[in-house]
Amino acid sequence: MRVPNDSQLTQFQGWTLRLRHASELPARLMLMLHGWTGDENSMWVFGRDLPPNYLLLAPRAPHAAPPGGYSWRPYVEGTYGQPSAGMMRPSAEALIRLVDEYSASAGVDAAQFDVMGFSQGAAMTNLLALLYPQRIRRVGVLAGFVPGGLDELAAARPLAGKPFFVAHGTQDELVPIERARQSIALLEMAGAQVTYCEAEVGHKVSADCMRALKKFFQE
Repeated sequence: MRVPNDSQLTQFQGWTLRLRHASELPARLMLMLHGWTGDENSMWVFGRDLPPNYLLLAPRAPHAAPPGGYSWRPYVEGTYGQPSAGMMRPSAEALIRLVDEYSASAGVDAAQFDVMGFSQGAAMTNLLALLYPQRIRRVGVLAGFVPGGLDELAAARPLAGKPFFVAHGTQDELVPIERARQSIALLEMAGAQVTYCEAEVGHKVSADCMRALKKFFQE
């Protein structure tokens, strides 16, 4: 997979990471989370046009996915496409530790950071925002969903005023459009301010939504 020449592959505290250092200050950290069977290289198509003050941090998920690649939760037979919040929470907690430890080592203020994810990585993005709303500034949810088991937490409106960008395809064969719309309803119930981009594409992000994503993170 083609990755930017200004990114680098590194190991940090047991994680495999691809990162791009900020070329302008003050630096802001962006956590980029790949989908099921992806790896640390998968998210760069979304990160290449982000502003130069972003430190881009793309970790490899900690669990092997049976077809190859990696996953944000252990494989459990019969649960494909239906990860619960409980299954994914250990990885969410580990990601917060990663952000804290890496930002401290790099001298970057990550008391609040931005996060975007694709597919299963978008589910993890939603989980992070709901569990740690005080840590997250802006959120990008690409072809994803909210994992199960979060309705009660969402009802407490932990995301009040939090800006979310959601992109989904009406022809998505892996995450049906109705599931995406239900997830948006839950995010809005939790208080999120959702900017939604829908297009007639499959399990990917359309060109128009890519432009809207870029604009969202430039604000």
